[in-house]
Amino acid sequence: MTLTRDHILDELRRIGLPDGGDLVSRDMIRALGLEGDKVRFVIEAPDADTARRMEPVRRAAEAAVAALPGVASVSVVLTAHGPASPAAKKAPEGEAPSLKIGRHPTPQAPGQTGPQRVAGIDRILAVGSGKGGVGKSTVASNLAVALAREGRRVGLLDADIYGPSQPRMMGVSKRPGSPDGKTIEPLKAHGVTMMSIGLMMDPDKAVVWRGPMLMGALQQLIGQVAWGELDVLIVDLPPGTGDVQLTLCQRTHLTGAIVVSTPQDVALLDARKAIDMFHTLKTPVLGLIENMSLYVCPECGHEAHIFGHGGVSAEAERLKAPLLGSLPIDLDTRLGGDAGTPIAAGEGVMSDAYRQIARGLVAGGMA
Repeated sequence: MTLTRDHILDELRRIGLPDGGDLVSRDMIRALGLEGDKVRFVIEAPDADTARRMEPVRRAAEAAVAALPGVASVSVVLTAHGPASPAAKKAPEGEAPSLKIGRHPTPQAPGQTGPQRVAGIDRILAVGSGKGGVGKSTVASNLAVALAREGRRVGLLDADIYGPSQPRMMGVSKRPGSPDGKTIEPLKAHGVTMMSIGLMMDPDKAVVWRGPMLMGALQQLIGQVAWGELDVLIVDLPPGTGDVQLTLCQRTHLTGAIVVSTPQDVALLDARKAIDMFHTLKTPVLGLIENMSLYVCPECGHEAHIFGHGGVSAEAERLKAPLLGSLPIDLDTRLGGDAGTPIAAGEGVMSDAYRQIARGLVAGGMA
């Protein structure tokens, strides 16, 4: 038998921890290396206090791996993710323990390969863009509200970890509850079940994380949130083609992606990269939305194509993808987003425009 990483991880899953779980399920194994018959890895405890109590666990892990056929030597280092806390605070009786967002991603369970479905969620639509500033988050929130008004059970996940804007746009600020320190209870607004990392963090503090922390946070926001039964989950992605997009497409079964762009050539250059990324990751592109397609003067009714016109439509035709809708620049849409009431929640021309996009997605079986 040829020794592999999976053999080592399977053995480490047998090493139980005093407070429950095992080294693998608790995401404590780091830098696992296999060079011929030599094995090395790091056990990373959450803090120094815990690490000091885990020396017996380290020895047990070392002995278990050393006993595997084909292993000549094992090096196991015990370290801590953070400093010791001055005094661990217990949650008051009847209050849920605190829940930490942001961790290293956990490996897929044995036997799981490729994108996995999320229990209770029928369809997942990713809303992406090649660059920032094209109104992607505005489209995502209004599309979620419009779908809810069409009778769909809708969730909205703000996956823009560095710049979460959905709490403001959806008018929610309450911190989500956690009954057990593991499950996250999402909030509801305008008929939509929603969750954002912005609800879990200080709104004035920057999220300064490397890629693995982003990936782990996304896993938590998808897998630990009690979404319930949903017809469709809208995922508001960050701009670009980075770690969050890769993690979502590779680990979660997506119905498809919607790409938002403005008409000008610079935006379309980046939109093409986003589309290519989805194709590379084998995620269907369900269609494009042209945002800020024109400006209508409220005084005289004159139409001005500030960012050009028809660029997204031409791109959709070139890609043989549907143009799902064209949305003008609209002051009330911006005011509604800033005030926490998406324009799609009311009545009027812009609400009707989002309703038409929503109805098209429902009719096409995409939402």
